[in-house]
Amino acid sequence: MKKKPTNIASRLVSIITPTYNSEKYIEETIASIRSQTHSNWEHLIVDDGSTDGTVELVKRLANQDSRIKFMQLEQNAGSAIARNRGIKEASGIYMTFIDSDDIWFPDFIENSIKEIEVSKVPFVYSSYRRSNEALEFVYSDFIVPKIVNYTDILKSNSISCLTAFVDISELGKKEMPLVRKRQDMGLWLRYLKEIPYAKGILEPKAIYRIREDSLSRNKKNLLRSQWYFYRNVENLSVLKSAYFMICWMYYGFMKYRN
Repeated sequence: MKKKPTNIASRLVSIITPTYNSEKYIEETIASIRSQTHSNWEHLIVDDGSTDGTVELVKRLANQDSRIKFMQLEQNAGSAIARNRGIKEASGIYMTFIDSDDIWFPDFIENSIKEIEVSKVPFVYSSYRRSNEALEFVYSDFIVPKIVNYTDILKSNSISCLTAFVDISELGKKEMPLVRKRQDMGLWLRYLKEIPYAKGILEPKAIYRIREDSLSRNKKNLLRSQWYFYRNVENLSVLKSAYFMICWMYYGFMKYRN
């Protein structure tokens, strides 16, 4: 494991972003990272076969800021493989993720490190605001639980990929399972098998942009993916899988009711 510098400002944070046809929003995402009060970071952007102007846009921004490191997969392979490529390349003390249409508040990184230092918990996550595509706050804020453990995440994944923040100098690097959906949930569970719980930051520190295509998701496919995850990724029994599926549907309804 890496030795953690005493000076917090000198600790490198590895930020991982998969991209696919993201030219409409990714410049705002990158701007929110460049505005962070903690400036020692590397932004590992992994393109998953974009066919729009994403590649040219990110390359231009990377030329302006050497902290942005751009990589391309040879072909479209899915966000799990793209994120895992970023995880492999990460060289920081901490590892965190942000998708190509989301936004951090300026003190997100600083506040996450501070919470790890104060709580002595190597895995933290934050609440976030929820907006529509135009960044209008037409949805209520999502306020996270104070702590979550392995079983809690099986019931409802309250850790967003947008705000998960892991001290990999303590916990090491783990990869996401190679599934099309729930790969972030799979990574959180891998960490939570080794620590008692992750710690929540109740004040919103990011903006999750809810896009129209996500609102009209095929519910049958979501249920199928969730069942597959319980049975084939976590290897739960049919009975346990059915129990957690019921919990997941209930909490999912409560999360998006307003």
